[in-house]
Amino acid sequence: MTKPVVIGTPHSEHALRVLLLGSGELGKEVAIELQRFGVEVIAADRYADAPAMQVAHRCHVLDMLEGAAIRALIELEKPHLVVPEIEAIHTETLVELEREFAQAGTATRIVPTARAARLTMDREGIRRLAAETLGLPTSPYRFVDTREDYHQAVRALGLPCVVKPVMSSSGKGQSLVRSDADIDAAWDYAQTGGRAGAGRVIVEGFVDFDYEITLLTVRHAAGTAFCPPVGHLQRDGDYRESWQPQPMSAQALAGACAIAKAVTDDLGGWGLFGVELFVKGDEVWFSEVSPRPHDTGLVTLISQELSQFALHARAILGLPIPADEAGWIDLIGPSASCAVLAQGHGVPVFGAVDAALRAPRTALRLFGKPRVEGQRRVAVTLARGEDAEQARALAREAASALVVELR
Repeated sequence: MTKPVVIGTPHSEHALRVLLLGSGELGKEVAIELQRFGVEVIAADRYADAPAMQVAHRCHVLDMLEGAAIRALIELEKPHLVVPEIEAIHTETLVELEREFAQAGTATRIVPTARAARLTMDREGIRRLAAETLGLPTSPYRFVDTREDYHQAVRALGLPCVVKPVMSSSGKGQSLVRSDADIDAAWDYAQTGGRAGAGRVIVEGFVDFDYEITLLTVRHAAGTAFCPPVGHLQRDGDYRESWQPQPMSAQALAGACAIAKAVTDDLGGWGLFGVELFVKGDEVWFSEVSPRPHDTGLVTLISQELSQFALHARAILGLPIPADEAGWIDLIGPSASCAVLAQGHGVPVFGAVDAALRAPRTALRLFGKPRVEGQRRVAVTLARGEDAEQARALAREAASALVVELR
């Protein structure tokens, strides 16, 4: 029999404290869901006034690539759960702390595990786990450290190929190399787009897939559950639209679930994982995994009674996940999301918000990003339709109606 879950009251000696390492728009939704359960939420990020900080009980600004800073924060706050919400964290410190907690019998837990955070922060660790340890189908790949080795890898894998820093997110530093003219520019871009600066790069042979999906996979106290597959559109390596459900053959769906379960079982712990997969007909290839809510999963804010954020909160707290006997989370209906970008420099100000919400079954989330420098995702529109295509059209129309100024 599992131990009953007990949650105290924030700002009391009985409070259940959760520290978010990363406080962007995804962390903000997780913070809101934790607040619904009376959890005391502490939000941390590298910049002030990040979205999750705006809904947390307390917040801290620090460089999370500095291990000493993370250790000092955890010693100060003494959280029960440490929840990494971004990739750019000194994960070796989390591994050390997790080991120390276990030796001391401390109740603090890294979510889902420190190993999962470390392996998935860089593409090398998770790719080698999937392809070489678990034997899962992936695209062919090479890891390189120098321009010379990079050119050799491109020649070996052929064109087109995909080039990415081993540590990056949201498409930063990622290029599709289609011709010889793209090769050097892709290397240079990868060296500027990594989370930790210039460094190691992965070159991937191109997979001729029909579509990509994110299979949101929930590891919880009673087992593993899945959200219906999320299809998505990427531009410049970054999410622009997502929709649910993505139609798939029964064989492809079964293969996707098997791959997702194999990867997440190996990573362990409780929480929601975003497993990215390529699909062609009945064939499925593993691409990447995030041990946290996924940007393409923003669609679940309108498509499911329990969004990916609510599922993540429940899972990490040890609460029940309402899935059917086959392990599937209920879908309200075909739905879509559309990212809203701002370009330039300044503080976002949103106009025509009423116009963006005029159509029935549409919704909007303004992230509260404190400032834009360059290009940044600042909002998302959401819609339900009779089918995914209608939902996508409604979400795009709502995004087009919204006016974003930088002041």
